[in-house]
Amino acid sequence: MSSSKSSRLHVISATEDASAPFLRGILTRSLQKAGLPFDDAYQIASQVRDGLGQRDTIAGAELREFVAEILASEGHDACKDAYLHARYEAPSIRVLTSDGSDGPFSKGQLADSLEICALPREDLHDLAAGIEQNLIDSGIAEISTKELTSRVLEALKALPYRGAAEDYERWVRFSHSGKPMVILIGGTTGSGKSSVSAEIAHRLDIVRTQSTDMLREIMRLLVPERLIPTLHTSSFEASSGLPMAGETASSEEMIQGYLTQSSQVAVGIEGVLNRTANENVSLIIEGVHLHPQLMAQIAQRFDFVVVPVLLAVLKEKRLKKRLIGRGHMIQSRRSERYIQNIERIWDLQSFLLDEADDNDVPIVPNNDEESTVRSILQTVSNELRRRYQSEDAQSQDSV
Repeated sequence: MSSSKSSRLHVISATEDASAPFLRGILTRSLQKAGLPFDDAYQIASQVRDGLGQRDTIAGAELREFVAEILASEGHDACKDAYLHARYEAPSIRVLTSDGSDGPFSKGQLADSLEICALPREDLHDLAAGIEQNLIDSGIAEISTKELTSRVLEALKALPYRGAAEDYERWVRFSHSGKPMVILIGGTTGSGKSSVSAEIAHRLDIVRTQSTDMLREIMRLLVPERLIPTLHTSSFEASSGLPMAGETASSEEMIQGYLTQSSQVAVGIEGVLNRTANENVSLIIEGVHLHPQLMAQIAQRFDFVVVPVLLAVLKEKRLKKRLIGRGHMIQSRRSERYIQNIERIWDLQSFLLDEADDNDVPIVPNNDEESTVRSILQTVSNELRRRYQSEDAQSQDSV
């Protein structure tokens, strides 16, 4: 069984008399170059991988024909023709940076940098492809980052989305500032913090993420339960570790236990933030322990850009459904315990929502991941707008 798991399909090149592993990501990028949107390209590449899953090797020419067959069956005839004849290979365009270095222009990377505008992804890819084609048609082989940014801003202004160009301009300004950004994503069990955080990290190219649950797990290994019992239970059960705890905790006692545990985990969070400040590397921290008051305190204490967000599932039936699904997807998380404590989890979320209102922390309902991600990206843009408007006003006052 282990040998079948470790085997990988290899593509044999007749011209180079060599082989290389088949990689879905490489095929996805090739199909994007041939004109497919990312989602379609990824789906086709997955079909190819699954269709050839039982083979050990395949000739390069045979692989191309197999890909072409799937493209035709899915109705992508124009892409099939471009893919087979390699007409998608555009002339090389170099992007020159302000420090004198250069690199190849990539419409994929350009589209990724536009994610901050929180626009539909197909529009971002179309815009990046249009800019690339315009550069090719103009015979431009080199372009500065400043000129490329100007072209992007003009293209964004032509789209029917108000404020997109300003959002992008502020993002470029922040990227050149050398300052880190810390996005804080709180929410109760089942609100979708982990998956949303991973998607935000991917879209904003933030390489570091930190879960407060992981911090708590490390602290539990270092501190025995007899010393800090509240650290060794779930957030909604932490009241059982409080002095004089009874068999059943009231809602107020449950909240007190939660806040006690959060204050203990906050020690680890502070260490992570101090390192971020020293290294100037952007970061996403997610976890139930990031209650709104703590997020507000972090925003006041640190000089870097802090974006606090509270995720919420605003219907109890939907939250219960998510908790059941969470248990099915990850066997180590027993959904029965969550369902048994749904009232406590719901009460905890109510407390977090009230605290978010009191501390002006944005609340983002998590009904579906795409709209949630776009809402958080817009929240990031709003924070950059607030920060730069404040800085610009201070600069004008000092003149």
